[in-house]
Amino acid sequence: MSALADAVASPTRRTVVRWAWASVVANSVIILTGGAVRLTASGLGCPTWPRCTDESFTPHSALGAHGVIEFGNRMLTYVLVAIAIGTWVAVLRSTSKGDRSRLVATLLLLGIPAQGLLGGVTVLTDLNPWIVALHLMLSMALVAGSTLLLSRVAGWRADAVPVGARRLVAATWTVLWVVLYLGTVVTGSGPHAGDVDAPRNGLDPATWSHVHAFSVYVLVGLTVLSAWSLRRAGAAVASRAALVLLGVELAQGLVGFVQYFTDLPIVLVWLHLLGASLLAAFATRLLLLTGTPHPAAPAAPRPDAATTASR
Repeated sequence: MSALADAVASPTRRTVVRWAWASVVANSVIILTGGAVRLTASGLGCPTWPRCTDESFTPHSALGAHGVIEFGNRMLTYVLVAIAIGTWVAVLRSTSKGDRSRLVATLLLLGIPAQGLLGGVTVLTDLNPWIVALHLMLSMALVAGSTLLLSRVAGWRADAVPVGARRLVAATWTVLWVVLYLGTVVTGSGPHAGDVDAPRNGLDPATWSHVHAFSVYVLVGLTVLSAWSLRRAGAAVASRAALVLLGVELAQGLVGFVQYFTDLPIVLVWLHLLGASLLAAFATRLLLLTGTPHPAAPAAPRPDAATTASR
């Protein structure tokens, strides 16, 4: 315990980086455990909130395995809170006033209880698919925010790239969030509702799967253009980050196609959810590794005619 207290009260730079990594991992893991809750139809294993039942905060035997799974996911929120608090304190004690890392750490800390409240609303609305979608998107935003914090405390250095290349990367990052949200729309129309009696959004799954797939094609195309533009600009670190993102996108697309043509097996849907969290992290990493170009040195003034004649 003393080592943990020292890691919070008197953090070294390496310790703060480890706290930031813990934040990235924890916010990704809660996405996967939440996915497990939905895919095992345990979303209403605890049928109310903030209690598990009207009489108890903990599940009773009548709720069976579904109650245990849902309650276990709720308990993981407290782990997230502990990591967020530890990260926030470590960042505050290792940075000076005005450092933006403090703001990022504070927003991440506030995001965890906000996520818990939104999770409660999903239960109280019997897993309304539109609320479930917002619940997942907030988790993705926390993954992206944790990546931002990691970049700041770890001192990632952005490549100076032309404005055109940076705009391509920014467009790629923006389209990614469209892709992620359309994925939640498809999920809300599909079979894995989180409970056998949970409502669906009423949209046609096949149609919205194609809309989602089209957005993925746009994302992949923008990523290819970004990688090419960054390579031409000589931005070695950023171009490698773009290629890594492209690799994750292609793997995610493969899983998506296979799950679509195999009637959405649970394991592949869970892997697709893992891929989505990786995309949020790696796309944010790419954005953070592309900076504005350094200002060019002013051109030397050309000699006027009188000066030339005097020579």
